[in-house]
Amino acid sequence: MIDLTRAAIAPGSVQTVPTDPGIAWRPESTLAIDAAPDDHRSPAPEAAWAGGIRSGLCGAVAPRVLRLPSGSYRMYYSQILPRPGFPAGANDYDNATTRILSATSADGLHWQPEAGVRLTPQTGGAGDFRVVSSEVVPAHGHRGGLRMYYECCPGPQAGQNSIRSAVSQDGGLCWIPEPGVRLAAPGENYMAPRIVLLTEGAVRLYCCRRGHGIISALSTDGGLTFQQEEGVRIAPGDQWDRGTAFAPEIVRIAGAGYRMYYAGYSTAGRADILTATSDDGLRWEKQPRPVLSPGGGPWDGAKCSEMCLLRLPDREAGEPAYRMVYEACDGTAPGNRGVWRVASATLCV
Repeated sequence: MIDLTRAAIAPGSVQTVPTDPGIAWRPESTLAIDAAPDDHRSPAPEAAWAGGIRSGLCGAVAPRVLRLPSGSYRMYYSQILPRPGFPAGANDYDNATTRILSATSADGLHWQPEAGVRLTPQTGGAGDFRVVSSEVVPAHGHRGGLRMYYECCPGPQAGQNSIRSAVSQDGGLCWIPEPGVRLAAPGENYMAPRIVLLTEGAVRLYCCRRGHGIISALSTDGGLTFQQEEGVRIAPGDQWDRGTAFAPEIVRIAGAGYRMYYAGYSTAGRADILTATSDDGLRWEKQPRPVLSPGGGPWDGAKCSEMCLLRLPDREAGEPAYRMVYEACDGTAPGNRGVWRVASATLCV
């Protein structure tokens, strides 16, 4: 969660919420971002569809939301499409292509896709493969600018990839990739970067390291170079995340530490959204049960995965309100694959 209406206060204030969003979440029926139908394999970024057959060839995943200075919202998300010569598309994710698009909303519920591609895989360093999981934060040293961290995958998931970055000076529409990589190592695969802004110039990056779980790395130069920190923040192996722990979303609670939401895969065919809490951002205590599970909403029959929290405008004489957007898979294709869409949930009250 990044709230740019608070950017002038202090670096970490854009990720600070006044109350704990908690563990009681309810899926909503309104869809945030739909997948392109099967017969739209090269869709315009601003396209929207009222119908059409969808079998999982195309998808929409990895939502990340900014609350803009105006109070409205922009969502960045990754659109999955078939790559030339590989017609299975998202149902063969290793050989699919993705690009980063955006949509806007006045209320955080109804979204309108924007024209233009925010980042292509070619521009982002992935060739014809994938740029995914964009994390957008204020850029240290770029007055009014934004920095996007993203996962750059130039081949199948099992191969080496990297976390890279791009900067924007126009409010988040035009992105220029920065030289080098932010996090990489021989033979390693890093996924779903998330940023927590600490003191001036200090930045902590969380991501999933394949085979290890959620790890962290620290930067003291504003988020350009990172040194991996010792230990694992969230290790997989429990009932709900025995396969992997993936895609953390972290908010700072005013005066009360941190809450993390993350995707736990118990098997390749099932993902739940789990949660953990921490006093210092390094030592995390898992909560015993998921906060969102497959089958609760109309779009998530098999998987509830990579998510983002957004704070809604304060209600008069009421508690702060929150919404969660998350990638949802309906499980309608063999192997509990299927159509990936961006769905949403709200707190149960």
